[in-house]
Amino acid sequence: MPAPVRERLAVVLIGHGSPATDCPPQWVGELMSLEWRAGQKPGGHGHHLDGSGRAAELDAKIRDWPRTGANDPYKTGLERLAEALRPLLPTDLFVVGYNEFCRPSVSEAIGDVVRRGATRVLVLPSMLTPGGVHSEVDIPQALAAARRTHPQVGIDYLWPFEVGQVAELLARHISQAPAGRPDAVTAPGARSSRVR
Repeated sequence: MPAPVRERLAVVLIGHGSPATDCPPQWVGELMSLEWRAGQKPGGHGHHLDGSGRAAELDAKIRDWPRTGANDPYKTGLERLAEALRPLLPTDLFVVGYNEFCRPSVSEAIGDVVRRGATRVLVLPSMLTPGGVHSEVDIPQALAAARRTHPQVGIDYLWPFEVGQVAELLARHISQAPAGRPDAVTAPGARSSRVR
């Protein structure tokens, strides 16, 4: 009788992704146009690429564009969040993935943890509010494909967030606002986004 397989848990944090600021904007515009047109076909959706053709070529070029903190502050910010989350997780098998514009993609991130021995993957989006196409359509489509590729692995999507918990998080942040200051509250090391 074979020994029972011990569960090896992994967590994949999924961010939206953003094109690098120095990536050619015409690539991004063309990709978004192609995705939009693909989404207009019956049963189609814009961010679901078949892996071939011009859209897939542009997607790869944009995702592969070299990243730095200066040309991709979103990626840098999500990696900071990941580093703060890492010690709070019940596993050391943890990676970040991106819905679009950056590597690793959702499928690449899941493939990475599976190759490293994961038997169960918890997928956590960084998008907090319901109603977004990325968290409600794009990521589930990517996870359906990952489940077909890795049928031996349990892949759980930890979505949606309970709205009351998100509201409590935001209320705690509001409660930290200094009294009598009209300018925006910023976290240590963060830039204010106040428009003057």
